[in-house]
Amino acid sequence: MIQIYNSQTRQKEDFVPLTPGKVGIYCCGPTVYDFFHIGNARPFIMFDVLRRYLESRGYDVTFVQNFTDIDDKMIERARRENTTVKELGDRFIGEYWKDATALGVEPATVHPRATEHMQQMIDLIQGLVDQGLAYAQDGSVYFHTPAFPEYGKLSGQNLEDLDAGNRISVDEDKKSPLDFALWKAEKPGEPSWDSPWGKGRPGWHIECSAMSMHYLGQHFDIHCGGQDLLFPHHENEVAQSEGYTGHPFVNYWMHNGFLNIDNSKMSKSAGNFFTVRDILKEYDPEDVRMLMLSAHYRSPLNFSRDMMAQAKASLTRLYTAKARLLALKKATKAETAPEDGKLMGQLDEFLRHFNDGMDNDFNTAEAMGALFELVYLANTEMDETTSTAVLDHALDTLNKMTAVFGILKKEEEGVPEDIQALAQERAQARKDRNWAQSDALRKQLLDLGWQVEDTPQGQMLKKS
Repeated sequence: MIQIYNSQTRQKEDFVPLTPGKVGIYCCGPTVYDFFHIGNARPFIMFDVLRRYLESRGYDVTFVQNFTDIDDKMIERARRENTTVKELGDRFIGEYWKDATALGVEPATVHPRATEHMQQMIDLIQGLVDQGLAYAQDGSVYFHTPAFPEYGKLSGQNLEDLDAGNRISVDEDKKSPLDFALWKAEKPGEPSWDSPWGKGRPGWHIECSAMSMHYLGQHFDIHCGGQDLLFPHHENEVAQSEGYTGHPFVNYWMHNGFLNIDNSKMSKSAGNFFTVRDILKEYDPEDVRMLMLSAHYRSPLNFSRDMMAQAKASLTRLYTAKARLLALKKATKAETAPEDGKLMGQLDEFLRHFNDGMDNDFNTAEAMGALFELVYLANTEMDETTSTAVLDHALDTLNKMTAVFGILKKEEEGVPEDIQALAQERAQARKDRNWAQSDALRKQLLDLGWQVEDTPQGQMLKKS
């Protein structure tokens, strides 16, 4: 049984989808005014793994991840760059795809844009006004939080305590400090849309409620995002959505922990703020993904050179083990062997351990342990006498695990003839015990982008 830690109940719960065999997931996507940063990469990767695992268990998953393409930051940047908000959004949605694809993040079932769902937002806001949960004021519309008695239930905060720590700013005409904008009256030079309250644009929180309910229904399975979105964004989503429908909005809320940089909170003022585009200039994107998988999604995670080196080393071990299994399969001649039953049983047990880890609130760190149990077995118990049946099962088990993680995806490239010739020359040098020439040829190959590993089955070449 899969268990999920539900942020709303603050405990693990058995996962029971609303519709047997089907799962609806909404994950908050980027505001497309800039390249997304390395902290954003964590939820994109981790909830991509969530989806992959549920699909591996046979669920039909509808995964929705939005693009916020109207926002104060977008308006400000478009003004600075003398472009339109739409052109800015189009540009950075394109840049999102480049970085997300590099990180192995699969496209969602649907990627709705806020500006393409204006009518759904207006209808939702009108419904809240009709029920007395929202009010219009000078062309803007606000959700009145005291009118929703359960406000604060997601984040576990008390409405009175929250109210005491807030003030109404001079440019707002709200009834309560915690009231939030559903619709913002038009300002000169800003994009605007027609509405029953005059021209304007939506507030941020209403976008996700309208888009998630449009694609997944008024009550769906999982809503996920970063811990920083828990309050007020997701809290406001609960209030406006459940206030509108009168019934539960989401069954399971999932929030990933923060990503620190060298054990410090990432911030522009601290000088440790990095976009994924910055990071990928120095690191392989699959190494970044491996780092994200190394910790449970709810735990804090530290991004540092040492941690990246460990992630790279771990990934290299996996690639090396896969290459060794493929080489053994090529070299072996036995279809079956006396040890098959024992080895097959161990491989099946590793896959059970992997699934147990993932069933435990999608604990990738725990599941990773099972993956390296398989690597150890492949390196210590398998050789050229191992049967093809076992080697095929080992490769299949490895591929099932790594497909969930979205790693080991690099295609095995053909080795160019000139590289093969240098490798053969090096093999001969080793045979002749000419170690100096062997080392020189190894370095030459490395300079050309190829690593050489000496194994009992001979040299193995792989792109460095």
